[in-house]
Amino acid sequence: MAPRTEFHFDFGSPNAYLAHLVIPAIEKRTGARFVYVPVLLGGVFKATGNVSPAVSLRGIKNKSEYAARETQRFVAKHGITRFVPNPFFPVNTLQIMRGAVAAQHLGCFARYVDEVYRHMWADPKKMDDPAVIRAALVESQLPADELLARAADPDVKQQLISNTETSVARGVFGSPSFFVGDELFFGKDRLREVEEEIKTQQGR
Repeated sequence: MAPRTEFHFDFGSPNAYLAHLVIPAIEKRTGARFVYVPVLLGGVFKATGNVSPAVSLRGIKNKSEYAARETQRFVAKHGITRFVPNPFFPVNTLQIMRGAVAAQHLGCFARYVDEVYRHMWADPKKMDDPAVIRAALVESQLPADELLARAADPDVKQQLISNTETSVARGVFGSPSFFVGDELFFGKDRLREVEEEIKTQQGR
């Protein structure tokens, strides 16, 4: 039996998007099914004192260039063809992350995740503008009005807060983060180790 494997994600992380594109191949090879857990990366950063790479790499000679090269290697290795830096980055993801929780309640979560990631990092848009969000959801043939209304409900807002607090309590400090059972892995470059840990726990 495959161990519980979780992906703690925020749409604002390009590395989480790239991980999302690679996860299906890992699922196919291992039989595991990743449980997607929406968290608010801004809340994670605030709780842990962390900052985004856009801030942490600023002013450091050669480091941001290396990070870009590492991303190019990852994209090439996995044959990823649909990745475009978002010209509106950084995007405030509060509304679309609440939308992810709403989509769980409305039974369209998987499609919502695929489509919002597309609108962020394949056909990039300013996904913190309410009008843009609604238009994107309509374009994706998702129930835009229902999603936006549900995202404003207090229970949805609280669930996103609770997800974020629980994630931090378990050791998360950024996205993408993964749990295989209770083992935490951070970053898209740890997906090989995630797959190895799945197989290890399957063999126990």
